[in-house]
Amino acid sequence: MSELRKKLLSRPIYHWARGVLPKMSATEREAIEAGDVWWDADLFTGNPNWQKLLDTKPAKLSAEEQAFIDGPVDELCAMLDDWKINWELRDLPPEVWDFLKSRKFFGMIIPKEYGGLGFSAFAHSEVVRKISTRSISAAVTAMVPNSLGPGELLMQFGTKEQRDHWLPRLADGREIPCFGLTSPEAGSDAASMIDIGVVCHGRHKGSETLGIRLNWHKRYITLGPVATVLGLAFKLHDPDHLLGEVEERGITVALIPTDTPGVEIGRRHLPSMQIFQNGPNKGNDVFVPLDAIIGGPERAGQGWQMLMSALAAGRGISLPSLSAAGAAFSAHTSGAYARLRNQFGIPVGKFEGIQEPLARIAGTAYMLDAARRLTCAGLDQGHKPSVISAIMKSQATERMRAAVNDAMDIHAGKAVIDGPLNYLGSLYRSLPVAITVEGANILTRSLIVFGQGAIRSHPFLLKEMLALGDENEERGVDQFDRFFWQHLRHGLATAFRAFGRALTGGRFAPAPSAGGTAHFYSRLGRYSAAFALTSDMALLTMGGALKRKEMLSGRLGDILSELYLLSAVLKRWEDEGRQEDDLPIVAWCMETGFATMEKRLDEVLVNFPNRPAAWLLRLFTLPFGVRNSGPADEATQACAEILLTPSTARDRLTPGIFHGPGNEGLNRLDTAFALLADTQAIATRMHKAGIDDWQDAQKRGIITAEEARQLALAAEAAAKVVEVDDFAPADLSPRLNDKNKQEMLEAVRQPRRGFY
Repeated sequence: MSELRKKLLSRPIYHWARGVLPKMSATEREAIEAGDVWWDADLFTGNPNWQKLLDTKPAKLSAEEQAFIDGPVDELCAMLDDWKINWELRDLPPEVWDFLKSRKFFGMIIPKEYGGLGFSAFAHSEVVRKISTRSISAAVTAMVPNSLGPGELLMQFGTKEQRDHWLPRLADGREIPCFGLTSPEAGSDAASMIDIGVVCHGRHKGSETLGIRLNWHKRYITLGPVATVLGLAFKLHDPDHLLGEVEERGITVALIPTDTPGVEIGRRHLPSMQIFQNGPNKGNDVFVPLDAIIGGPERAGQGWQMLMSALAAGRGISLPSLSAAGAAFSAHTSGAYARLRNQFGIPVGKFEGIQEPLARIAGTAYMLDAARRLTCAGLDQGHKPSVISAIMKSQATERMRAAVNDAMDIHAGKAVIDGPLNYLGSLYRSLPVAITVEGANILTRSLIVFGQGAIRSHPFLLKEMLALGDENEERGVDQFDRFFWQHLRHGLATAFRAFGRALTGGRFAPAPSAGGTAHFYSRLGRYSAAFALTSDMALLTMGGALKRKEMLSGRLGDILSELYLLSAVLKRWEDEGRQEDDLPIVAWCMETGFATMEKRLDEVLVNFPNRPAAWLLRLFTLPFGVRNSGPADEATQACAEILLTPSTARDRLTPGIFHGPGNEGLNRLDTAFALLADTQAIATRMHKAGIDDWQDAQKRGIITAEEARQLALAAEAAAKVVEVDDFAPADLSPRLNDKNKQEMLEAVRQPRRGFY
């Protein structure tokens, strides 16, 4: 029976599918094969195993890791004056550089056997997160050597000799690494780089040897201006066949000491007025031996796969950690400021127009830290989930941008005027950097999250594509026959599952025993089934053309991203002991996510090219149309209130923020917010008596002299929070001499004629 099925059905479908399914380029194949799948694969089934999610051990710090955060990390943060760094020194102070090296901040991911700290992914994330609440430039400086760079590549692919030589030197700061990938010709399309390495004979350290002659031009390279060793991506050519018959070897990665003759390094970029070391570098006829290739000559041409494998881990840690810090910092400062700042006789946080952005900030802070922790848990279990890392990088940075923008709106003029008292300005200016680096968000959303996820995370598609690409047709047909019919049975089950859950609102979908959040699991299962069915239909009806439907791909990627982020929200609530006080934020996140997924699904169906398929999909996934409009106003107000009042729920929402010397603006805010809380009972008593002025209340005996003093201190502290910086003209124009200053002031004071 199976042979007859294969002959009459599977083989014709096999030949048809070869021309319909997406064809992968070499770089796409290498990117898809890099890393692995994890919870994203469950979401793609349309029927996630929630118990598998809940059984995942939460990410935790060891005693050693916690001591590092409480010790060296706090010491580092206390050394940082972000205003001075950005506007006076234009660099980290020398003592900070020395501290970063001596305390092995650049060797967090390097194993102890090589002199590194050997930290977990979660510890790495926690370190970056805390430093980010103090200085973006310092955080970037610490994160880059531990993310995409020579260290990670050497650990995964380096030879024993390379690891033994380089890793100890990277761990203790004797070597400062950078990685050169982006060039003027090749940004997101790294495969289009024209940086060239030619295999040839040359002289190295006085001896004739077989090596590579390199010419390159890179830009946007973080730590590049001060690096002592450069990880370089280039295209390797072997015109004289010195390595074998293959002439065009492809993208290759090598380590180049920056003191090698022909290397030009040192000039700086200024990325969004952030002063972390970043700049271009060039190489002109630079000759290095073949053993400069990471992994040795046998790794020639494997550079793209190596980079994607390294990125599968690093992209899920560094920028998501910075983003979680930015959202938590926005929540901490915006809630306090909205409570302290009065307009029209009441705190601005009591206005519903302010409560909306406050709730968004609170929800974003909770969600991003939940997703960060879940991702780190997966990484620490040994997974390298490339699709999830892409989700985390793009979604975390985008949502941080929204949270910081909301924080700026709430602070208004306070955050617009720059100076030492402005605790948001530097974070706000840094947003475009996070959005752009490690894969621009626009392309990550439209090409990678669903484009790679549909192949990598789907339960059958990659297996089918590998069968279709098998050079042995008989073997390919056998494999295709096996997986295709499994896929078909899975698709039919998904269709009935999606339809049933859509009709019932997911009420009867599987859900764990999870207290007040159990119904959210059921509803999330409904959208997982709808996503899986829609994905299968899109692949079936569009095939290879789906790659060019970037708007559709982006919307499907948004749904997959929401499924992952909402899973993380539910997981966090469970891991933290089902804190009832956090339920308003959990509910806000879930309702917002459900509304987003319905909206994106509707947009997919409206624009689905195959209209009969779109009508069928709408019947199975949205039979009653778009009905979820997001959280109710009461839920939004409840989230905002959490930020406006000191509580354990607020503390859980804003952990890991550095409070200490060097940030006068934040210290003023914290002091005033604490004083306001301490005097709240006194103010309430005055309000009940119908008196707003504390001096009048003291005269009438409503409050005591001591209570009046406390209120005066609180009012004075609040006034200091609202203050902004101003500068003498000479401070902003240092080239202005005294004579010119006087002439300028006199000119300003002269009456103007003819313009008014």
